[in-house]
Amino acid sequence: MSSTEQADPPPLYAAREPVFPKRVSGNFRTLKWVLMALMLGVYYIAPFIRWDRGPALPDQAVLLDLANRRFFFFMIEIWPHEFYFVAGLLIMAGLGLFLFTSAAGRVWCGYACPQTVWTDLFILVERWVEGDRNARIRLLRQKWDLEKTRKRITKWILWLVISVATGGAWVFYFTDAPQLLHDLVTGQAHPVAYTTILVMTLTTFAFGGFAREQICIYACPWPRIQAAMMDEDTLVIAYREWRGEPRGKLKKGQDTVEGQGDCIDCNACFAVCPMGIDIRNGQQLECITCGLCIDACDEMMDKIGKPRGLIGYMALKDEEEERAGGHPRNIWKHIFRVRTMIYFTLWAAIGVGLVVALFMRSPIDFNITPNRDPLYVIQGDGTVRNIYTLRLRNKQGEDTTFRVSIVGTDGQPIEGLHVALEGAESDTVTALPDETLTQRLYIEAAPNTPLAKADRTSLRLWIEDTGSTDRVSTETVFNGTGE
Repeated sequence: MSSTEQADPPPLYAAREPVFPKRVSGNFRTLKWVLMALMLGVYYIAPFIRWDRGPALPDQAVLLDLANRRFFFFMIEIWPHEFYFVAGLLIMAGLGLFLFTSAAGRVWCGYACPQTVWTDLFILVERWVEGDRNARIRLLRQKWDLEKTRKRITKWILWLVISVATGGAWVFYFTDAPQLLHDLVTGQAHPVAYTTILVMTLTTFAFGGFAREQICIYACPWPRIQAAMMDEDTLVIAYREWRGEPRGKLKKGQDTVEGQGDCIDCNACFAVCPMGIDIRNGQQLECITCGLCIDACDEMMDKIGKPRGLIGYMALKDEEEERAGGHPRNIWKHIFRVRTMIYFTLWAAIGVGLVVALFMRSPIDFNITPNRDPLYVIQGDGTVRNIYTLRLRNKQGEDTTFRVSIVGTDGQPIEGLHVALEGAESDTVTALPDETLTQRLYIEAAPNTPLAKADRTSLRLWIEDTGSTDRVSTETVFNGTGE
């Protein structure tokens, strides 16, 4: 090739080669089954857990009430002005991802990512219908006949059922789940519900059934970001090539071959990988750190009487010592180190702050805004009146009566002070369930009293729930004539 000629650049996208992971058993596979069952169980069941929320709201433990911009989680209720709780949870999620990646690589991707969880479920169905790896490969190469058509249609129907259940469970979080289920079955649900379920069904069907590892490789940004979260102390899955090479086959009855490493080139690690990569080729962007290759390799080592750990979790810092025949550092020393402890401290600090803020927040939410135009009004009898707008949010699930009172900043009553609520005959007002009540409030000072003659006087407004001992206060200002 001449100096003026240039090689064609590699393609940015490679056509998908179907991946058929082989069934494997072991500690990591068991952990993945347990976590998958737990997460799917929570996802599908949570909307149907009941929780008494009074007559005005669905009795649902977990509810995203978008119409009223509120979030309910068992006894916790988050209102729109408390969005900082949601922001804090999102920050905690990000720091948690940094923490786990710094300690053990892409364990989120391998065990808890929704794409991984649903792909595992779809592969389980595929294996149940079509058989294990070799049977599925043969079926792929087989011409379309009655057997192949039957198996494919059966598999796709089961995938579709799972996808519909996934989309249906998603919409149940936004309204009363039992009622919505009835409306969906009888065709009475809102078109938005059907549209959302359709979109979720199609994406789940496509991503879990056909795209699979392509989503992780091309659509997800995390494989490209994770490098910034990892260092030489991060535990990653690696092949100990100094022990396994040179690899070679073993004949039946042989225990070892002189000059040959422990790897017998059985390709078990490659056959079980859901990403279709060979971990023996080194660290690769596609690896999701699921540990299935460890299970497969350990099983093979047991069969040939070799020590486990040819493939396993390892930090790059330990590589040189292991090559020399030494022992790696204790796994906990890689996890509990300065970097991960900083992430954990930040994560825990935000979590503690949110819990403290959650339990210290006021049971009564209100604010008062003075009317600035005019600052005060002089009545016919000389009374000086200030006008305020009181906004009072009833967080209870039933009608609640609140009492309004005004005192000085020292907590003592003020001479000649009168409080009135527009349209009310007393100092109480009733708010409907989950209502933000806007009420005109008047504070009046009798003629020739110190409050009426002063320029500005600080007051304290108290709001008391007459049905309980809850009461809160805030400071406001009364404008007098300034004489």
